[in-house]
This record gives sequence, structure tokens and C-alpha cells, in this order.
Amino acid sequence: MSTPRPSSPAPQAPASPDRVYRSPSGIAAGVLLLAIAGWLGIDAIVVGHGRTPWLALAALILVVPAVTAFTLRPAVLANEHRLRVRNPLRVITLPWGQIEMFRSGYTNEVFDKSGTKYQLWAVPVSLRARKRAASRQARIEAGERGGRGRGRGLFGPGPGPVGVPGGPAPEPEGPARAEGDRIMDELKDLLQSRGPAATSQGEVTVRWAYEVIAPVVVGAVLLAVLSAVA
Repeated sequence: MSTPRPSSPAPQAPASPDRVYRSPSGIAAGVLLLAIAGWLGIDAIVVGHGRTPWLALAALILVVPAVTAFTLRPAVLANEHRLRVRNPLRVITLPWGQIEMFRSGYTNEVFDKSGTKYQLWAVPVSLRARKRAASRQARIEAGERGGRGRGRGLFGPGPGPVGVPGGPAPEPEGPARAEGDRIMDELKDLLQSRGPAATSQGEVTVRWAYEVIAPVVVGAVLLAVLSAVA
């Protein structure tokens, strides 16, 4: 009687570098808010009297993690096997095979196969950036239409002012897109190419960011207690 061979472990997906998408404006706003909060809070702790230093300390415990969570923390990390969405209060890991679609409106969102929606905090929608991109695309198209009739340069046949040294740099190839829309296009391309892959299958996992939630709750409770004490 032959001894059954032990089953081999399931193959692990090889490591793949992440593409990291973040909001530069959100990071800049977070750094500015943290600098202001630190300046005011530390000043109140050092020179304040009575309950003021304790109130300032409680406010810092509340404000610093909250501001960090909503400005510096959000990120979208994508590799060949999965999409990882780091939002203010939780981290969602979605294998490409479990993603149904991306949708852009007033916010950028991803839907899994069950229909659950997750917002991409790190890829905000900017209507102003979309308007600028549309205007830039209109100028490109107008330039292309106007350039078709320019067959002669200043001294005879030639490309005209297009090739003049020191002139305006050529526009980038492809349609002009806002940064957030360009990122969503990249994620959609990754979903289309990597969704059917065997290494892109698995379960959707959601982890709450207790390292952010706990200090915010503690700070809020301390601030409420100190405010209520006469």
C-alpha cells in the first residue's frame, strides 16, 4: 500500500513593486494644518495657565491623528496582483480578480464583485483640473486644425513656426487628461490586463485603522471631560 504524498502548498504570487498614488494637495494641506496645530498647541501648553495646557494637550491628541488620517495617510497602491486602498479609517485589499469596475463622478470609486463600493480618498476629483484639461485639449485640436494649412515657412516650403528654436514646447501625445482621470485610466488598464490572471485571485479584506481611531477617541473623551469639569 503506497503512502499518499503530501499536497504541495499553493504557489505564492511573486513580489511586485507598487505604484503609489497620493494627493499632493492633500499632503500639502495636511502639513500646513499640522504645523498650525502644533504651533498653537505647544504654545498653549508652555505658556497657558490652569486647565489650558491640559485642554491643549487633549486637543492635540484629537486633532493630530485626525488631520493625519484625512490628509497624509490616504494612498492607493497597485501592483500586478492586487489593489490596496488606504483610506482615513481603514485599509482595503482587493485582488484584481475581485474588482468589478472603477467609476468616476464627483468622487473616484472602486466596486468589488459583490457590489460593495469603496471610495479612493487618495485620488480626488478636481472639476477645475478637468476644465483645464478640456481647455488644453481644445487648444491642441485647434492648433492641429490650423497647422494643416501651413505649408510654407518664412523663406519657402517648410513646417513654419512649429520647428522654430525657442518656440513653445510640443504638447504631449494623447488627449489631455486631469491627473485624477489619468490615474483612473491606469487603474482600469491594470484591471483589464491583470483581472483574469491566476495570481490576481483571492478574497477582499478590510482592516480598520485602530492606530488612528484609538487616539482620536481618547482625545475626544479627554477634551469632553476637561471641558465639563468646572
